[in-house]
Amino acid sequence: MRQTRSFHIGNLPIGGGAPVTVQSMTNTDSRDAAATIQQIRDLAAAGCDIVRLSVYDEACLDALPAIIDASPVPLVADIHYRADLAVGAIERGIAKVRINPGNIGSQAEVKMVADCAKMHHVPIRIGVNSGSIEKDILARDGGVTPQGMVDSALSHARLLEKEGFTDIVLSLKASSVPLTVAAYRLAAEKTDYPLHVGVTEAGLPGTGNIKSAIGIGSLLLDGIGDTIRVSLTGSPIPEAAAAIDILKAVGLRNSFVNVVSCPTCGRTGIDVAAIAKRVETELADIRVPMTVAVMGCVVNGPGEAREADIGLAGGGLSSAGGAAGGEGSQYAVGAIFEKGKKPQKVEGDLAAILIERARLLAKEKEALHE
Repeated sequence: MRQTRSFHIGNLPIGGGAPVTVQSMTNTDSRDAAATIQQIRDLAAAGCDIVRLSVYDEACLDALPAIIDASPVPLVADIHYRADLAVGAIERGIAKVRINPGNIGSQAEVKMVADCAKMHHVPIRIGVNSGSIEKDILARDGGVTPQGMVDSALSHARLLEKEGFTDIVLSLKASSVPLTVAAYRLAAEKTDYPLHVGVTEAGLPGTGNIKSAIGIGSLLLDGIGDTIRVSLTGSPIPEAAAAIDILKAVGLRNSFVNVVSCPTCGRTGIDVAAIAKRVETELADIRVPMTVAVMGCVVNGPGEAREADIGLAGGGLSSAGGAAGGEGSQYAVGAIFEKGKKPQKVEGDLAAILIERARLLAKEKEALHE
């Protein structure tokens, strides 16, 4: 893991080897405190550690105290061009601000923001993307380049450093995955500031998830990234789940149930997809690291999923009954296998059986760590 400077966003540590955090951003009218609070709570419930909201006028500032008081997670004020809004947000209790010092005003205004942030122990994220690079850098490089993005970010950082402020997070996002990855890798070589990682304008859920997983996942596997945001068009709620899935896939979040399932083949005798979906949904509340497998057949299911803590290998539909209880409730025969134990034949609602056994195993794991 890349070693960076460390500080706190509210009570949440960032950098210095702290766990990678998940962020998203509200798309409600920030002047509407009730709607914004509800979306922040929904995002927190979905797994967000930090939530950002736009602060674009005095009415947004007026709404901030109520929003901050009701928020279960630290909040970031996203501000452009106006130093007075950044100072106002900090004075009202915001945990972090996102600005570009180069467009917030004069150096005197940068100093005003830096001094206020320093006094209140509020970090600042400098957000640079491929569309915000200065014209002289674009002219120098003949367009957007990783070097140009890094040079732009560091030039903004120097404006804060000039005022003795160094609790800085950098982001260098592009809609191009290769450009994004190259820019962050270069930044990781040139600075020890924590990095906020994401692919901007990734698009709709689906394609956007793929772009984000490739870009963010590649960097996390390199040990680059201290906080992440998946940017998807539409409701921000799916962004949290997508970010957590990325962290789980690269091994940085393990306090969840990891459901693995086979792609199925001609030997499959049960509805693997429906059972796996039900198992994933009904075990989503468990907060202990555990891998649960749903495999289509007993020929190689226990072998392929031998690293699972517990798993199901389907044997086929039972002659004793048909479907019962809706999706994933097929009445069938199969085998339950646990690590270190001999597989056990089971018959009935296989999903329900696996869910019950998995919950018992989770309780045993929790007891071991109490």
